[in-house]
Amino acid sequence: MPEHGPLPRLTMEEGFYWTSGADGVLRMERCTSCGTWRNPPGPICAHCRSRDVEIAELSGRGMILGITVNYQQWLPDMTPPYVVVVIALEEDPDVRVTSNLIGEGALEAEVGMQVSVVFEQAEDVWLPYFELIAGAEKLALPAEPDPRRFVRPPISEKRYEHDAIFTGVGHSRVGRRLMVPPLSLTIDACLAALDDAGLSIEDIDGLATYPGAGMASSGHSEGGITAVEEALRIQPTWHLGAAETPGQAGPIQAAMMAVSAGLCRHVLCYRTVWEATFAASGANLGAADGRVEGMMAHRLAYGAASAANWIGMCASNYFARYGATREVLGRIAVNARTNAGRNPTAIYRDPMTMDDYFAARMVTTPFGLFDCDVPCDGAVAIIVSAAETAGDVRCTPVRIESVGTQITERVSWDQGTFSHEPQTMGPSAHLWTRTSLRQEDVDLALLYDGFTFNCLSWLEALGFCEIGEASDFIGDGSRIALGGELPLNPHGGQLSAGRTHGFGFIAEGIHQLRGDAGARQVEGAQVACVSTGGGVPASAWLLTSMNAS
Repeated sequence: MPEHGPLPRLTMEEGFYWTSGADGVLRMERCTSCGTWRNPPGPICAHCRSRDVEIAELSGRGMILGITVNYQQWLPDMTPPYVVVVIALEEDPDVRVTSNLIGEGALEAEVGMQVSVVFEQAEDVWLPYFELIAGAEKLALPAEPDPRRFVRPPISEKRYEHDAIFTGVGHSRVGRRLMVPPLSLTIDACLAALDDAGLSIEDIDGLATYPGAGMASSGHSEGGITAVEEALRIQPTWHLGAAETPGQAGPIQAAMMAVSAGLCRHVLCYRTVWEATFAASGANLGAADGRVEGMMAHRLAYGAASAANWIGMCASNYFARYGATREVLGRIAVNARTNAGRNPTAIYRDPMTMDDYFAARMVTTPFGLFDCDVPCDGAVAIIVSAAETAGDVRCTPVRIESVGTQITERVSWDQGTFSHEPQTMGPSAHLWTRTSLRQEDVDLALLYDGFTFNCLSWLEALGFCEIGEASDFIGDGSRIALGGELPLNPHGGQLSAGRTHGFGFIAEGIHQLRGDAGARQVEGAQVACVSTGGGVPASAWLLTSMNAS
């Protein structure tokens, strides 16, 4: 029997799926009004809005839409290497299943190969796995619809973005394992931002953070609004701490709307991570026990415990679809490291070559060590102020030209968009509807790089090159280097500077547009394109200097 991770909980919604294999048959919900299959189950058909549904049998056959060979020990009960796949089902290729590929030839399997389901019982659960169909021909990949066609035009000429400015930015120390309480890092960054802007605590009347208090125990939060309010006693008139926002910078966008609505004048926004210290304390994904449900039930059971696995499968689809290779990812990684060498606060500053990139150990194909960002400890704070306060602050403010936030794709890691990281197309298309600026006006790009492929997805989604043409656009890397046509992540990004989880890209945009980025400064920078997040959720931004026309 294959090794497995935490077993799914048999919920009212999905209990049938995890037990249908008792008789060797794969089953899913199907709308009886229009015949649409759906996964995961839901209370209503997204196509015809009918509530009439049946549990119907499937052939159990399909094709490999995405594949990754995992070499990292994420969970204690699953020994690498093992193969994680997303299968497009024969009845409807738009309906997918995440699973393991087992049996002969699994480690050498490729996108497009045909498979069939097999079941293994674990306690009261029958886990569906897939095996290659011997002798079956490789199938062509199904076309992906363009989610950008759903973008909505602005509903008015008003732009809330223009009512707000960035007036202060502050950083705490950033390091691999600082072993410092996260709230302490937060306060350091907040006080630095106040000093940068020339504002006092009494001037602040709003607080905003991502993701709030709920993830403090996983190394992704300082404790939320309540923790900082208790420490600083700001007594805000408006506040927000939430995870379901347009990217990790979503609270900054919400702060801009609060300022535009007249709820407050100066909002202190902050983001703290302490993943490295959290991991060093002995807590990690492998310590999870008990049953899981929802989308994680479809991942953890098969050892797909990391976004590296999920996004790696998207990358495999992109490679198969467009003929790209790891070379393009390597160019992004080497560029990030070169840039980090000019950033005194970056975690990894030693030079790196393409040979170093290819020599690094694999994590999960096609991602090696240098395709992955660097977990760290650190905090970033940014002050959003009302535009009319520009003359009241110490530093030169930065303007926000437009923000793209629309969801046009399935909010999922395995359903919907699969040739790129999900949730990059919609925000990108939405961004350009809210401005007259275009790609050729952008002086530098600060694009989310949790993995090298995230960055590639954003480059194409934002229209800096056509879909599938990133390899040609990046070329030998000179175009995205400092001094090139589109300098990319001049601070080193999360790949080398450290995973400050979204806020770091906005902060770097502020430094660049104020002209105080030091040795990494992009000469004459007036317009910066920024993206935060990807997958679930994301946002895209255009920032401009006060001097930009």
